[in-house]
Amino acid sequence: MHFKEGTGWKACYDEERNLYTLERGGCGYYHLYEITAEMYDALRDGMSDEDSYHLIKDARHLYMDVNDRCGPPYTVVLDEDYEKLCPWANVVSSGKIWPSELTDAAVEIFESEKDNRAQRRKKREERENKS
Repeated sequence: MHFKEGTGWKACYDEERNLYTLERGGCGYYHLYEITAEMYDALRDGMSDEDSYHLIKDARHLYMDVNDRCGPPYTVVLDEDYEKLCPWANVVSSGKIWPSELTDAAVEIFESEKDNRAQRRKKREERENKS
């Protein structure tokens, strides 16, 4: 695995799986993303969190934890395989995890989460078939 780091972020290239991922964290937030090779290549060691976010803002969102004092802390697991995708990450979870049904609804509603729709629909179908 190869890494790049900056203020508030760390990116990983897993050459065995040809997979690029990134974690961002700071006061009140933590996120995991699957990024493209182009995004990874554009990241520079030492780059600020703000500059890195402008590069990865359209990446596939895998996981988020919010504890920003604007309400109770909560965690949203957008891709249940986030731990397999990012085994290197120092995952933060400070609050209650959203139920799958709520996460499914949010993914369907928010355009920013459209890249998660196919995998969420497949997982939902698998859950429904087990019941």
